[in-house]
Amino acid sequence: MLDIHMFSSADKVAGQGVGAVYTELVALLKKYFPTEFNVKINDYSASQISHYHTIDPKFYASTFSKRRGRKIGFVHFLPDTLDQSLRLPGVARWTLDHYTVAYYKRMDSLVVVNPNFIPKLAAYGIDPRKVTYIPNFVSRETFYPATAEEKQMLRQKHGVPQDRFVVFGAGQVQDRKGVDDFIRLAKRNPKMTFIWAGGFSFGMITNGYDHLKGEVENAPANLTFTGIVPREEMVDYYNIADVFLLPSFEELFPMSVLEAFSTETPVMVRDLALYDQIIEPYAVMAKDGDAMNTKLRQLQADANLRQTYTEKAQQAAAEYSEARLARVWHRFYLKQAALGEAQHESH
Repeated sequence: MLDIHMFSSADKVAGQGVGAVYTELVALLKKYFPTEFNVKINDYSASQISHYHTIDPKFYASTFSKRRGRKIGFVHFLPDTLDQSLRLPGVARWTLDHYTVAYYKRMDSLVVVNPNFIPKLAAYGIDPRKVTYIPNFVSRETFYPATAEEKQMLRQKHGVPQDRFVVFGAGQVQDRKGVDDFIRLAKRNPKMTFIWAGGFSFGMITNGYDHLKGEVENAPANLTFTGIVPREEMVDYYNIADVFLLPSFEELFPMSVLEAFSTETPVMVRDLALYDQIIEPYAVMAKDGDAMNTKLRQLQADANLRQTYTEKAQQAAAEYSEARLARVWHRFYLKQAALGEAQHESH
């Protein structure tokens, strides 16, 4: 068996995508390759592959041990992403940015979930040849489309009127996620129901905390902020929704969009270049709040248009299916093991 040791503290902070990616990958490997891969979590004994999901200092220190085997880093963010997510003093921000790049440079191989980030890593002096693109995925067992009858029951359970057009968004409540636009859209469309699942995962150091905390506490009557929702309960909200809207300004490959695709919910995102190769073919693209407002009203008025994007969500769910990505990860780990062996023999 191939020993793969996962290093992660992502599950210590609720309501963030890094934890979801980590959880999904571990579950996939144990489900599809129980006799081929011996997966251990935060175990410092000798392994052939060490896969780092978070950039903890103690994990960084472990990369200097020969017991770690082939070191793989998962690129969930870049310094730019952190700068837009966290409000830190100048020195702390500079230190964190440089530490993040140094961490990635310690790896033998990196995995990115968005091909647009390969040239961005190169700009930090990281060799593109050691970077592999593998998209995120979600399990259809966790995120699945409900029947029409089940959707009625879910609306009743969560107190959502059957005849309301429901716009659902999810993610940490912070500036980068475009929550301000979501709030403004709710105010412009009082006859629609808006729901945002997520909270201030990083508390007061969250970018935009001061003004967004007040906005959340004084949200219009047609907008509900649920706070952080356990991941296994999120499927309810996707199935309640007529459209999933993610107005983020900066992302890598949002798990929430994949979750929406998997439930066959029409998706709308901000028109960002970083979505070009991964999300754009399957989603409604809107460049700003005004465009989102226009397209939400079009979707509300046109059942055929909603059906078109339901079908596009089905296509995306197939493209980013767990079964297909299981084969991709299988090939990747076997290749990394072979490179590790060759590296060991050369020394």
